Amino acid sequence: MSNQREQADMFLAQMDQFANTMKESVGVPVLMDQKTGVRMWWDQREIKLRFLISIEKTFKFFEALAEGKLLATRCKKSGKILFPPQVDCPDDPEDEVEWVELPNKGELLTWTVIYVKPYSFGHYPDYTVGIARLENGVQVLAWVRETDPKKLRAGMPVKIEIVRRQPENYLTYEIVPLEE
Repeated sequence: MSNQREQADMFLAQMDQFANTMKESVGVPVLMDQKTGVRMWWDQREIKLRFLISIEKTFKFFEALAEGKLLATRCKKSGKILFPPQVDCPDDPEDEVEWVELPNKGELLTWTVIYVKPYSFGHYPDYTVGIARLENGVQVLAWVRETDPKKLRAGMPVKIEIVRRQPENYLTYEIVPLEE
């Protein structure tokens, strides 16, 4: 288990203990926000979230990932490219969309390193997320495959690569810096 996850679990246990003390004294799990002085309700129910989302209308996107391709949709009338793919044109609901393959090269626009991760990403080491502008102008948000963010710079050439994310073992895409 990661150190960050252990720290989060320890913090949550302390918060639960304090909330239990408050329930005994005032009857409800109330905590005082240190910054604002506002009373906050501490919900002690843990939520483990799993969900199902229909991808029927965008399944072609996932099939393309398995072929090493990144797809978007394009509004037929306006030519607007939508990424991530959408099943309806946001500008004109009557406009149909068609599938288009995105170029895999572009430039890095910006990035940030994720040190404080959501609980469900706590098993990953710190990671970098960036936005790349592809050759056709479409902007893609994805993890950046570079462990040293000091090597990154705005405008550097990058490519989009389809990868299998572990340990979940699913296909996704990453931004990969290219040698200049």
